[in-house]
Amino acid sequence: MDGEGGAAYDKVELADGRRLRRNMAAVEDLDLSGARYFRLSDMRSQRPPGDFPVVFQGRTIRPPNGYWKTGPDGFQRLINAGRIELTGNTLNYVRYIDDFPAFPITNVWPDTSSTVGGTKLYVVQTSPKVIERCLLMTTDPGDLVLDPTCGSGTTAFVAEQWGRRWITCDTSRVAVTLAKQRLMAADFDYYELAHPDEGVGSGFRYKTVPHVTLKSIANNPEIREGMTREQIDAAIARYADRETLYDQPYIDKSRVRVTGPFTVEAVPAPTVRSLDDIDVGTKNNPEGLGSVEQQSLSDFRHAATPLLDASIVRSGPTLRHTEWRDELLKTGLRGKGGHHIDFSRVEPLAGTRWLHADAETKGVKPERVVISFGPEFSLLESRQVELAWEEARTLYPKPAILVFAAFEFDPEAAKDIDSLTKEKTGMTFLTAQMNADLLTEDLKKKRASNQSFWLVGRPDVELRKIKDGEHEGKWQAEVRGFDYYNTRNGSIESGDPSRIAMWLLDTDYDGRSLFARQVFFPIADEDGGWSRLARSLKSEIDPELIEAYRGTISLPFTPGKQIAVKVIDDRGIESLKVMDVR
Repeated sequence: MDGEGGAAYDKVELADGRRLRRNMAAVEDLDLSGARYFRLSDMRSQRPPGDFPVVFQGRTIRPPNGYWKTGPDGFQRLINAGRIELTGNTLNYVRYIDDFPAFPITNVWPDTSSTVGGTKLYVVQTSPKVIERCLLMTTDPGDLVLDPTCGSGTTAFVAEQWGRRWITCDTSRVAVTLAKQRLMAADFDYYELAHPDEGVGSGFRYKTVPHVTLKSIANNPEIREGMTREQIDAAIARYADRETLYDQPYIDKSRVRVTGPFTVEAVPAPTVRSLDDIDVGTKNNPEGLGSVEQQSLSDFRHAATPLLDASIVRSGPTLRHTEWRDELLKTGLRGKGGHHIDFSRVEPLAGTRWLHADAETKGVKPERVVISFGPEFSLLESRQVELAWEEARTLYPKPAILVFAAFEFDPEAAKDIDSLTKEKTGMTFLTAQMNADLLTEDLKKKRASNQSFWLVGRPDVELRKIKDGEHEGKWQAEVRGFDYYNTRNGSIESGDPSRIAMWLLDTDYDGRSLFARQVFFPIADEDGGWSRLARSLKSEIDPELIEAYRGTISLPFTPGKQIAVKVIDDRGIESLKVMDVR
């Protein structure tokens, strides 16, 4: 074994006090029980404290050149402790391997190779040991770790394991899904906190090891001539420094820990609108509201949208639109219960900037449909909704349906689409979530049919204030289901909550990212959702709360200016509803 300084501990001290080379003990087949391995270190130094004679084993020895590493009193304590050995004409310091049972890590980490410490789950997965070492060297418990290339989530996994907060991101939905599953399915050791009342930020309780040095023995006032080996060892231990092992916190075996709360969100990058766009957005009818055909989307908004939130992330068609139109013609729009809106044609729409396809439904009574595609790598925003509607009003014949198809929708855009009812506009406005496989050619080929465009139901959420009882003055949210477009009769119908797999509540939504303060699994059975977690953490979970988190009514809460409810149905389709608290 290599110890401090990298030199081999090539000598052994037997239980009877004899010292010899390690290989000689092996050759002679000696009993090594109770033996201590050691190596010799030079007692000479280039600097004082002293150049003085030392009497050892009947010989008087001075340093051949330079100085001794300690003074006369310290040297005598080393002799009394049995820590000096004569080799030829040289006095050496005896350093036992257990003087410091740990050793510093250099810049070469042979223990982190892919062949050490387990098998990788993914080809490009970084060894958790590498991430762990980097994290322990540079952060403390409670610190925030950022990994902008999530991959399989190793950084987030290791950060969670060691009590660090983390943020990670990736452009691939596959990577994010793998990381999410890996974190949700993991359990970790529960480390004892240094100060339990202060939380994880106070650090953990770590194991420590003695660090016996030449200096600590030479300055030890308890060591004197005539002491037994046990007395000497006890005195040395009392005055030795202690080194903290930051990779070995104490583990509370009575507890198990799971991943803390986290959310998976897409946050749009802020962009700046051009002056032309601002001018278009601020034109109003100076004579007051006229017909529905003359009204802008701003007339139906509750309040003016800040310029930053109304930014447009893209304009005009992209190279993907031809592929998306072809796919839409082939697969149609999938609705609730396996029903579809199928098209007899899906073609480019000339003369428009925000409407990207003109289609006609199949059936006895065909209807004209126009489609506005969202951007490839960002959210469909509210300004696109407004401008697409303005273009749709100029078309003749007038479309029956305007579809906004996107990979993700900005919450304000979703609110705007909800506000544009058929009664107000004469058109039906629908949102369709595009399958992310459309961005990846190799995944698209393996995809099941009719899975490219899903009609998204809008959450039906009631927000009410509690007027009596112990929670008087607080609020509750109830998810009553989805409002779905009936592909058979063309009407919007309310659905019950029986197909809601999961819903999340942010009681103080900031308009950009959802922080899930309450999470519910309404259709989870005894083996899913919070029930599964409850079985693993019986001593930590309140059974009544577990039952409450399987429902569709939130726990009482004190709201901020607005709340957000994200609902995920049994198809995995997500929808967000933002509500002002008035």
